[in-house]
Amino acid sequence: MSGSSSMLHVPLDKETEAKATAALSAVGLSVPEAVRLFLHRVAADQGLPLELKVPNAETRSAMAEADTLAREGRARFGDAETLLTGLEEERRGLKALGALAG
Repeated sequence: MSGSSSMLHVPLDKETEAKATAALSAVGLSVPEAVRLFLHRVAADQGLPLELKVPNAETRSAMAEADTLAREGRARFGDAETLLTGLEEERRGLKALGALAG
């Protein structure tokens, strides 16, 4: 670190802070160390050290559906069995598409 330093204050909700602290601790980093590492990479790379993508139409649609379901307090599937059946049907459909493409 250079001769002078500054303090950075970042507003963050307690739940996110706790989850991030636990995840960083698992890899041997503290939150301040991770922030310093991140900012060093930004300075060195002159950009973000991660890839940001704009969600495609299908992802935006799924995100909007999830927001609606959460706002209305309802689930897409009524029970675990219906969820698992839906996932299995989707898997079979994707497998069939793969066979057609191959």
